Amino acid sequence: MHPLLGVSGLNKVYEGSGRRVEAVRDLTFTVDAGELVCLVGPSGCGKTTLLKCMGGLLTPTAGEVHLSGRKVTGPPPGMAFVFQEYGRSLFPWMRVADNVELPLKQKNLPKSRRRELVADALESVDLSDAASAYPWQLSGGMQQRVAIARALAYEPEVLLMDEPFAAVDAQTRADLEDLVRRLWRERGITILFVTHDIDEAVYLGERVIVLSASPTVVQEQLKVDLPDERDQIHTRVTPRFAELRTHVYEQIQAAKRGVVREAPVTKSDTPPLH
Repeated sequence: MHPLLGVSGLNKVYEGSGRRVEAVRDLTFTVDAGELVCLVGPSGCGKTTLLKCMGGLLTPTAGEVHLSGRKVTGPPPGMAFVFQEYGRSLFPWMRVADNVELPLKQKNLPKSRRRELVADALESVDLSDAASAYPWQLSGGMQQRVAIARALAYEPEVLLMDEPFAAVDAQTRADLEDLVRRLWRERGITILFVTHDIDEAVYLGERVIVLSASPTVVQEQLKVDLPDERDQIHTRVTPRFAELRTHVYEQIQAAKRGVVREAPVTKSDTPPLH
């Protein structure tokens, strides 16, 4: 049985103006159906480049991405993307419901079905009352909920999220993190979540993939053995959370120094309890 999402030997080189920049060197990992996996690494390590290659928005220089056993050569129909810059991904002249509905029009669904999906998605992110508002009338956190609702309405197998909460305040970020965990449990979507925030990666993920400094390879894969039920008050003060976030922090610091683990990387490679 193939994993739902697979990255094999991925390499991406940017060339132009006499320069050659190798952003991603040799990335290989898989994501199983129903997983919530976080990607974290040093700033500028190529996380966004990787995600765009996986989403079919960039063509890799070498290597392949597969979704459900099929090679990704462009944006696949079973995948949705939530960007960091939510304000630029929403059309300010369109109402919230119209923004959410827009990608559904390429699916050739009846209008009644599109309306059902839009209403369900907005209800899932607690924005049913904002359907007729314009994005510019909403707070930053609410705008990002609209972007998430648009992705949910598309009914994707895989949801790629590129540092989606980087531009919101800490309280809103915590609420959105809990929203992602809830939607993941309720809908069974496979989520690959890119973040530069170590605590966020440990809090959200069932597994954390730590990337090296650019040119990027996989530094480590870490199984997060925290309880399935998590909350911002209690989970973050547990000794196990502190151990896991410290371990990831140490790996990122090692990555900045150019130290890459030589040991085999496995899903169960988790630091022991002390």
